[in-house]
Amino acid sequence: MLKHGILGLVSYGDTTGYELMRVFRDSLRYFWPVQTSQIYRELRTLEGEGWVRVTRVEQSGRPDKNVFSITPAGREELMRWLRADNLPKYERSPLLLKTFFRGECGVEENRAFFKAIEAQASEFTGESDAVMRSAADYGAQADDPAKALYWRMTAEYGVMYERMVRDWCARCVEMLENAEREGERSE
Repeated sequence: MLKHGILGLVSYGDTTGYELMRVFRDSLRYFWPVQTSQIYRELRTLEGEGWVRVTRVEQSGRPDKNVFSITPAGREELMRWLRADNLPKYERSPLLLKTFFRGECGVEENRAFFKAIEAQASEFTGESDAVMRSAADYGAQADDPAKALYWRMTAEYGVMYERMVRDWCARCVEMLENAEREGERSE
């Protein structure tokens, strides 16, 4: 899926691997984190498939850079992937699988577990506005600025998902505390 994500970004206009990494760092990392090496590996794969073309641009005083452009075959592949009914019917969630079996652990350990998950989901809370601005900025650079709407939809999903995880974790802690109080009353 990463190769199609990169192909989608290249479809917005000629770009370098560094510029792709910036897009991932500024907005996509919230739902699709990648390493720089993965981006460059996928770019080589895309070039090998004939889906992108690379142009070497000489720079004075700096290393030359490679600029990637989508080819007609690449645009065709991107459209095939976008139109394919290939979303998983069910999502795997390590968080929910671990939660399902948390009864094996003590209440204090479980409370700490949910508070840690809540804290992780809060890492980007103050960055919500920045994410939305990044989505708008990158979308505006596209060949069709109306595409920014879809970047905004994705960013809003991330913001709403984080909020849901925080609220759910707080509710789990509350349920643990209620169960603990109920257990004390029944003794």
